[in-house]
Amino acid sequence: MLKLDQIDCRILEELQRDAAQSQRELADRIGLSQNACWRRLKALEAAGAIRSQTVLLNREKLGAGLVVIMMIRTRHHSSSWLATFRDHVSSIPNVVDFYRIGGDYDYLIKVVTRDMTSYDAIYQRLISEVELENVTSYFAMEAIEEQRPFPVCRTEDD
Repeated sequence: MLKLDQIDCRILEELQRDAAQSQRELADRIGLSQNACWRRLKALEAAGAIRSQTVLLNREKLGAGLVVIMMIRTRHHSSSWLATFRDHVSSIPNVVDFYRIGGDYDYLIKVVTRDMTSYDAIYQRLISEVELENVTSYFAMEAIEEQRPFPVCRTEDD
């Protein structure tokens, strides 16, 4: 885990809020000179704290209003099966999140797509290449919080 000071934390939290802001705006919000802010930003990138900068899109306006959470259970747990499964799931463009989890299920997959017909095509593609014991799908009715920034240095106890 990286050791971050309060300034680093503020930079990361501010970038989560708006990664498109200029370095001048970022420096002003943090209370640093542009050069000092740039050096810290480059150090955070070099340390791996920042993986990438992305844009949050409006799914509904772009015709991708259906969000499906797929819970997967399998009987297979070998490294070769897992490698095949990872490659297969990762090849499906509509999969936006993919986790190996503990509990009653083995994997959680989040799919964003146009409608039920397109989801069914994704489902059929998923089950065509790998044997799965159970696939349970949950359909989101409303995004109450989505792609929410996480607190970098603060905990609930702070």
